[in-house]
Amino acid sequence: MEISRKGLMLILSSPSGAGKTTISRKVLEAQKGLFMSVSATTRKMRANEVDGKDYYFVSEEKFQEMAGKGEFLEHANVFGNNYGTPAKPVYERLARGEDVLFDIDWQGTMQLKEKCKPDVASVFILPPSMKELETRLRARALDDEKVINERMGKATSEISHWGIYDYILVNSNVEEAVEKVVHILHAERNRKKRLLGLEGFVSKLVG
Repeated sequence: MEISRKGLMLILSSPSGAGKTTISRKVLEAQKGLFMSVSATTRKMRANEVDGKDYYFVSEEKFQEMAGKGEFLEHANVFGNNYGTPAKPVYERLARGEDVLFDIDWQGTMQLKEKCKPDVASVFILPPSMKELETRLRARALDDEKVINERMGKATSEISHWGIYDYILVNSNVEEAVEKVVHILHAERNRKKRLLGLEGFVSKLVG
């Protein structure tokens, strides 16, 4: 009798600029069987993004249609744009024993926990300081001054929700943060609740 495993949903959240996107990319590169969840969004595509890979870029009308049909695991409005996670591809991967990585905020995390708590492991990434967070936002050169100020203003609110997460990491060093996330992933993969056929395997051992 073999032991198989149901996949898990690994959530990484942080204020903008705290490093979750970089950490997510490096963890994905390092781990087999881990796939990025692709969200639908109503925001405009950036120059370096690819539709269907980074996001599914949809109209506001299409997004609301999908939400009305219950096609999202979670959805939220962030900085005036809507984001949502299509459920079907996630469930298909979990059933195959594959893991799905989510780069979402605390609102999305709450929704995922409400719907799929046994399948979820959540990590919140903190910056070493607010000054460093602002420095990183400016170094990205992706946003104008108004947007940077908005992101800094929202960061305090986002950080205040740290308590809903299973794990907390301070991202002072990207490589160390990546290593810690990988350790969390490995531990969560081996939780007994995710191992299918374990009871039968143990019974055979002691039988």
